Amino acid sequence: MSRVLELEKLITQYQKSYYNGEAEISDFEFDKLWDELKVLDPNNPVLKKVGADSGNFAKVAHVMPMGSQEKAANPEQFFAWAEKHNYDEYLVEYKLDGASLELQYENGYLKRAVTRGDGQIGDDITENAKKMNGVNDALYFNGKLIPFSGGIRGEVIMTHQVHKEHFSTKANCRNAANGLMKRKDGTGCEFLTLIVYDALSTDNNSYFSNEEEKISWLKECGFQTAHLEICKTPDDVVAYRSKVMENRKFLDYDIDGLVIKERKINLEDARRTRPDHQIAFKFSLEEAVSTLRKVEWSISGGTYTPVAVFDEVELNGTKVQRASLANPDTMRKLNVKIGSHVVVVKRGEIIPKIESVVLQENEKLAEIEYPCICEVCGTKLLDEGSRLFCPNKKCSKRVLHQLLKFQQTVDIRDLGETLITQLFNDKKLQSITDIYSLTVQDLIPYFLNEESREAEKISLGAQKVYNSIQNHKKMKLSTFLAGFDIEGFGETMAQKLIDAGFNSLEKLLISTEDQIASVHGFAQIMAKIVVEGLNENSQEMKNLVNNKIIEIISSEEGTLNGKSFCFTGELHSMNRNDAQNLVKQNGGTIKSSVTKDLSYLVTNDKDSGSSKNQKAAKFGIPIIDEETFLQMIKQNA
Repeated sequence: MSRVLELEKLITQYQKSYYNGEAEISDFEFDKLWDELKVLDPNNPVLKKVGADSGNFAKVAHVMPMGSQEKAANPEQFFAWAEKHNYDEYLVEYKLDGASLELQYENGYLKRAVTRGDGQIGDDITENAKKMNGVNDALYFNGKLIPFSGGIRGEVIMTHQVHKEHFSTKANCRNAANGLMKRKDGTGCEFLTLIVYDALSTDNNSYFSNEEEKISWLKECGFQTAHLEICKTPDDVVAYRSKVMENRKFLDYDIDGLVIKERKINLEDARRTRPDHQIAFKFSLEEAVSTLRKVEWSISGGTYTPVAVFDEVELNGTKVQRASLANPDTMRKLNVKIGSHVVVVKRGEIIPKIESVVLQENEKLAEIEYPCICEVCGTKLLDEGSRLFCPNKKCSKRVLHQLLKFQQTVDIRDLGETLITQLFNDKKLQSITDIYSLTVQDLIPYFLNEESREAEKISLGAQKVYNSIQNHKKMKLSTFLAGFDIEGFGETMAQKLIDAGFNSLEKLLISTEDQIASVHGFAQIMAKIVVEGLNENSQEMKNLVNNKIIEIISSEEGTLNGKSFCFTGELHSMNRNDAQNLVKQNGGTIKSSVTKDLSYLVTNDKDSGSSKNQKAAKFGIPIIDEETFLQMIKQNA
């Protein structure tokens, strides 16, 4: 509940600054706060408020409601809205990034210009508005006065050229426009332009019968209007949005999305605080359109992953030139080619990806070349759609990648990447089994030079690595499986299978694709990869377990099951990594900090005034030394 109150305060604060011309945060940041409150408290009254203007002008009620719109931040959210609003066609207008203004006319003559305010009442800035470009004192068509009474709504904008030449010290065009239009003396309003997109008559006369005719009528009245496009399907809307995203940099003014409407005029819906039959389909800072220049193939183990290289774009403040294309199936589905205009997204993902292709007329495109032969062993690559890979298990790149993956998964930190690579190149390591066959004598040459070896010097480094390997012979089944470098099959996915009843190596090795696919989180493609990977590595897996080279332990049966440990300070008989591994081997868990639910803090300086000791004492958590910790394991062994 405290977060809801915090969001209410922030949204109210930022709305106030926005409507008074000095926005404190970007639209993107504001929308994130709005969406968070909408999830936590969808009926919160703050979500039904628009904002409030300053107290510098007389207050006037609107002729037409000026509420805020529903928003879609990405295609998924727009499609969800479109499912509930199945129109024969969708009228799409630019969503202008400026300040809303309502012009109120009586018998064809301008009487008032009113800001958005709280959606019902705004500031009367008529004298300022009359100085703006695009504001008509009277409505004429073919020289004759149009006796219109009612409201005409538009957006006050500042063009890029005006901003550059006169107001470059302002953060952006919208902030500059907001500030100018609300000056008491109206100075600078001549630099502003009004673009209109809506009208409502109060004189019982019919001037237009649908939204398209409304825009045409506004043009006939001499107004500059928002650009209108008509799309037949939701897919067409998304494709059009992609084109606009790419081309908006060429517009004279800022837009931050599209407004999607039905053709018919829905007055009942328009009277709502937040109309339901139209939606603002916003552009996101996390997506951009660029041109694909080439595709590079990243090789991880035996898997070849396509990486798109395109003209540099900015995503949420970061300059990006590369993005994942996932796999051959994704590329074929996108129908992407060299020269294609592509939509690049980064919605929470660390690595950007190509989401779609924007079709262009008369494009000069080139097909993407797929690698056919493994660049390491020369084996013909297999294209299974979901992956392109080298099927040769003995391919040196695959073998080394598996060795490194096992070391990282099992967390044998002293056996680092450099040492593994050296041992592999010297043919000392060619399989996971070989790791556990290493002796101190095998390792000494990698720590001592020839002269030191001839002098029979002791290598503490070699002994340390050997001890670390021996201390990592017990592990959970999920860790063991994940160490074999089966694509996409990490500890979390392995544990899902174990929890689903595949709780022994024997059961897993005889499982079928259909059985694996039936487990939540595993589709048919993933099931196929897992079964193939298990079959490919089954012999070594069985040898390691049956010959007791590796001992599979059950976290449920572990002597430290349900207990958590945090280590601080130096240990005497082992390094911290090995101590933490002992906890894991015996079913316990490791915490990096002292929390209320911690079981034990392990330290050899129990009287230390460290923050961890103080916190443990405050929470009543037992503080034990290294010897006590080791006794706990021995007593329960």
